[in-house]
Amino acid sequence: MNVVSVVTPVHGASARFLPEAHASLLAQDMPDGWSWEWCVQEDGSDVRAQACLPDDDGRIRISASRAGGPHVARTMAFARSTGRYVKTLDSDDRLTPGALARDIAVLENRPSVGWTTSRVLDLLDDGSTVSFELSDPPPGLLPRGSAFAFWAEHRRPQVHPATLCVRRSLLALLGGWMALPASGDTGLLLGLDALTDGWFTGETGLIYRKHAGQITAHPDHRDGVEWQARMSLIREHAQAVRDWADAAKSP
Repeated sequence: MNVVSVVTPVHGASARFLPEAHASLLAQDMPDGWSWEWCVQEDGSDVRAQACLPDDDGRIRISASRAGGPHVARTMAFARSTGRYVKTLDSDDRLTPGALARDIAVLENRPSVGWTTSRVLDLLDDGSTVSFELSDPPPGLLPRGSAFAFWAEHRRPQVHPATLCVRRSLLALLGGWMALPASGDTGLLLGLDALTDGWFTGETGLIYRKHAGQITAHPDHRDGVEWQARMSLIREHAQAVRDWADAAKSP
């Protein structure tokens, strides 16, 4: 059986959303010969994820590590995973039906593509959803370097890193997610973009919950000294990976 590993960081305040994330996994119609495993990583003590999830689903694998933020927790979940492909799913988000099958189909049928992303709908507190499709690229191939070019101009990714599905070998090469207080998933996205082509799926693949407790709602997320340091390191990392990849291809 082939496996796609879904990795989910969770801290105490977001554990209450885990049943909805689990329901979205149960709704996945997997291709023949494929299954998923769900590696849930508790970020710190007293998270109690197990209390929010069934104990009779052997595909759920829960562990805990010292508090280090969601990107460290994702990387620890990756360390415990076994799948050929690794899919990110935050504890407060939901996959749409067919999301995993679409990711698998791209990566199985296009060997030159190293990672996939998809369209996102934001879920607001009142239950409504908002689309940002006007900034989405056309569905299909994302040539190597194109994600960085957009980010360098706008200081935000054009595709949502919360939808990433990645070949395991590439994720291992980059060491997982960047260990930053925020934007570590953007750093990973741009590192992947420096190595290989990506793919954007036009169908909505993720329902992204917007709420006051998420990292992106913090006042330091988009401005200030911390933001400047994060952006500087993300740029340096992406450029270093690209330079290394170019040198490796030279005669």
